[in-house]
Amino acid sequence: MRLPSWLSLFLLASHAVAAQRDYEKNDYFAVHLGPTADIQEVARLFGVKHEGQIGELSDHHTFSCSKGSCPDFEASLHELKLRKKRWRRGDIGLQKRDSWRQLSIELGGILWAEQQHLRHRHVKRIPPPGPLVSRQDKADGGTDAEQQEAIQRLNSIAETLDISDPIFKEQWHLFNPLQLGHDLNVTGVWLDGITGNGTISAVIDDGLDMDSNDLKDNYYAAGSYDFNDKGPDPKPRLFDDKHGTRCAGEIAAVKNNVCGVGMAYDSKVAGLRILSKPISDEDEATAINYHYQENDIYSCSWGPPDDGATMEAPGILIQRAMVNGIQSGRGGLGSVFVFAAGNGAASEDNCNFDGYTNSIYSITVGGIDRAGNHPYYSEACSAQLVVTYSSGHNDAIHTTDVGVDKCYTGHGGTSAAGPLVVGTVALALSARPDLSWRDLQYLCVETAIPIHLDDGSWQNTTIGKKFSHTYGYGKVDAYLFVEAAKSFVPVKAQAWFHSPWLSVQHEIPEGDQGLAASFNVTQQMLDEANLERLEHVTVTMNVKHGKRGDLSADLISPDGVVSHLAVTRRPDVADTGYDDWTFMSVAHWGESGIGKWTVVVKDTRENEFNGTFIDWRLNLWGESINEQIQGLHPLPDEHDDDHETATAIVSTTSVDAAPSPTSLAAKPTDHIDRPTKPKPGDDSDTTATAPTTSTGSEAAATTTGAVEPTHTYSDSFLPSFFPTFGVSKRTQIWIYGSIGLIIVFCAGLGVYFVLQRRKRLRNNPRDAYEFEMVGDADDDEQQGLNNRRTRTGKGRARRGGELYDAFAGESDDDDDLYSEDDTYQDTPSNDTSTGSRGDSPAGREK
Repeated sequence: MRLPSWLSLFLLASHAVAAQRDYEKNDYFAVHLGPTADIQEVARLFGVKHEGQIGELSDHHTFSCSKGSCPDFEASLHELKLRKKRWRRGDIGLQKRDSWRQLSIELGGILWAEQQHLRHRHVKRIPPPGPLVSRQDKADGGTDAEQQEAIQRLNSIAETLDISDPIFKEQWHLFNPLQLGHDLNVTGVWLDGITGNGTISAVIDDGLDMDSNDLKDNYYAAGSYDFNDKGPDPKPRLFDDKHGTRCAGEIAAVKNNVCGVGMAYDSKVAGLRILSKPISDEDEATAINYHYQENDIYSCSWGPPDDGATMEAPGILIQRAMVNGIQSGRGGLGSVFVFAAGNGAASEDNCNFDGYTNSIYSITVGGIDRAGNHPYYSEACSAQLVVTYSSGHNDAIHTTDVGVDKCYTGHGGTSAAGPLVVGTVALALSARPDLSWRDLQYLCVETAIPIHLDDGSWQNTTIGKKFSHTYGYGKVDAYLFVEAAKSFVPVKAQAWFHSPWLSVQHEIPEGDQGLAASFNVTQQMLDEANLERLEHVTVTMNVKHGKRGDLSADLISPDGVVSHLAVTRRPDVADTGYDDWTFMSVAHWGESGIGKWTVVVKDTRENEFNGTFIDWRLNLWGESINEQIQGLHPLPDEHDDDHETATAIVSTTSVDAAPSPTSLAAKPTDHIDRPTKPKPGDDSDTTATAPTTSTGSEAAATTTGAVEPTHTYSDSFLPSFFPTFGVSKRTQIWIYGSIGLIIVFCAGLGVYFVLQRRKRLRNNPRDAYEFEMVGDADDDEQQGLNNRRTRTGKGRARRGGELYDAFAGESDDDDDLYSEDDTYQDTPSNDTSTGSRGDSPAGREK
């Protein structure tokens, strides 16, 4: 039932929503104020207008001024940014370390600020043109008799549940009578009386047709808003504003005589329109938290372009909104964010280059077709949790369309896969509304069904599960998911461990070898962090490179599980490398985390582009040991600490680069050359370490514990005492061959000069004495000091990493408030490196 307009306006007034902005006339600034700051005093101090709070973010406000009329405000914010950056990166002395805090006080309590801009931010995850068939396409149907039996069972279910919707029997993703077992196995849940009552899903998209007869009875107006045209009704207005309505139909299409039914056909659905026009970070942050006490799940079938070249993450304001959602939404149980993995597989794209899909707060969903095969478009990555059904195999998802009684039979891509998981979660919350956002991720891991186990993409994990970068933990089975939810014991509060920033500062060898950097996690570290077992692992790294797409990066856990964090992407020609980018993996779910973690960065192509591995940081997230003492993680960059740095242990390695999604090693450690532990005193293996900072040695001793040296992994055709130079065997042959020719030439030249010198000595007796220049003691001492400095180099005394590393990419250091180049330069090192079907019988029979 539609709410009266006056009630909608009243509800809007109770939720902070940005009014219509005029970016042609005004400049807008998102500002984070200290809790004791006086908003009106800040406005008076700088002559700016207070526009209101930003969504549900406490202490975050928008200020405005006529375009170009507040230079003092802009200059002050710029200076605050610079001082903060210099402090965090160690560019100022300790006596000035609090200069930015002092300036914050002088500015009335401003902690952070960012100018707002309108941008076309996201693309809908509609599949690109491609083949109608999928990779490994094969139709695993049943016999004619089995299919006829399945059709009869489908008719019986429709009769029992009184489903008369005309396209219900075409909705194969709900019940597939042709490819038996290839559906979401949801009918048994409905027969148990669980149909989504009491849950609300918000579709953040291009609108929702609340006038559709297939949706209007389940439309939740109070939780809906149009952020593109600023109004309470997210009505589709553009000719292609159909995507959100189709996604909403998959979740909550009403059981009536129109089109089909949704996964949770008695649940409510809200619409949040953001994709039809340019929006600001302020708008998106507000949308992500909109009515987050009532809206349980946020369906997000969009993201950065899936072109194999884009590397993009949410801005700091949006990051804060997501963290605010999981910490405060649903009365503290947390908003549930479901993101489509992306459709760029044909362009060699990977969902770890998307800061939304690789967030620890997202259930990231890939696609499979109606025969259970991997479609050409669905991206793989170590952050993907599960897959479910979508377009491919000459069919697509059948759902609601824009129009009073209009249906659609061609919905596809990972856009269509994500909402089906939203519907599954809605059913689970209908049965267990007390489950947290992390409980629901656990249910994904525990109930997903591995598929195509013979394709080489799977590896065994520590907890007895199988993980694939192509399929995550497997396909979603709604019956198993909801049954497990009924008896699931909620996990304890989230804890985390952040390593120091680990300085590497080494060139990356080109070709077959990679540069390995290791860090040892001890039991004491995890005890102090109150961390009992792992869920997500994130790695933030800085790598400079002339062609980013040549790079790959793997993470190897102490238990030997391998995460392909980054893969090569031929379309990616950016010369920026990885700049504070955070990769994420769910492959290490359930591990203890204790032991040596190794990151291997490879420059896979031998060409004119090369790079340097600067530094990295390991972040472990999981279940706390003692929930009673566990607090909430600070919002992104909300609190700055004096971050420690340490020196990473570095070596070259022959670990293979991340292969294509369908050709992974059969076992997680088969492709790793394990070195033999050297005998004490054996100097044949050389370990190259990064330069030690003034605090690095202490950090290495007090923070990293006793880190065992990592020795060079052999990839040489020569005995081990010959250096490999970090290059391939073919290049080694060329190098040593050239050295040999040079030695022969120099020997011949030496013989010639010796003979000539003897001849001169015989002819000139005055040259019979030879002299050697000897320096005094002071000169020797100075020369030794210079040599030591050369060997040691100069690393960063402080690495200004962010305390918060759950998201990829952006921080307030990288905002776009100003265009001036104030980036610091790292001092390079002088060191060189060596170096079954899933349906439950009970579910089908009920």
